[in-house]
Amino acid sequence: MDEDASGDLAKRAGKLFSGRVDFLKSAPELKFLPDPEVPEIAFCGRSNVGKSSLLNALTGRKAIARTSVTPGRTQELNFFEVGEPTLFRLVDMPGYGFAKAPPKLVEKWRRLVRDYLRGRQVLKRTLVLVDARHGVKPVDLEMMQMLDEAAAVYRVVLTKADKVKASELAEVIAATETEARKHPAAYPELHVTSSEKKMGIDALRAAVLGDALG
Repeated sequence: MDEDASGDLAKRAGKLFSGRVDFLKSAPELKFLPDPEVPEIAFCGRSNVGKSSLLNALTGRKAIARTSVTPGRTQELNFFEVGEPTLFRLVDMPGYGFAKAPPKLVEKWRRLVRDYLRGRQVLKRTLVLVDARHGVKPVDLEMMQMLDEAAAVYRVVLTKADKVKASELAEVIAATETEARKHPAAYPELHVTSSEKKMGIDALRAAVLGDALG
């Protein structure tokens, strides 16, 4: 994409996200999914990665997605509609890697996520959020492998980049890019963000809109 087209997409994305963004519904099971009428962009990440904060920053809202210090708060697929009329949906997926949840519950959530990724025709892209303070952890690799197996193309997004020294951040970025290149369904381009400082948010908005329309 050339610079002018990229700039136009960023402007359009900014305008779109400053408009209508509404919660649609929660789906604890596949039978509760909304009708597959518009493209969907899903967000996933381990518990406490800053997923709710990133969704809030992307949409310019304070509480479109509830933030919580309690890991594993999101136990369902939560759908948000963007645009008037609805152009696409954002899907907040259950956090993974929570140690305190009962194994049966963890398995139920894992099955829900896996079945959604494999069977959702309107899913255009998944964003895998990775905490910049820790880099790619084994639970992130497990998620990336699940996406590879489902042939669900995804972007890797580093969160909380403002919490890391510049030299350490450069190392985490390099290591994460190296890991992403090993995965057939992963985008080679990495997004580096901070919800608090609004770092990388405009570029991510443009990428989400481009994926939804693509």
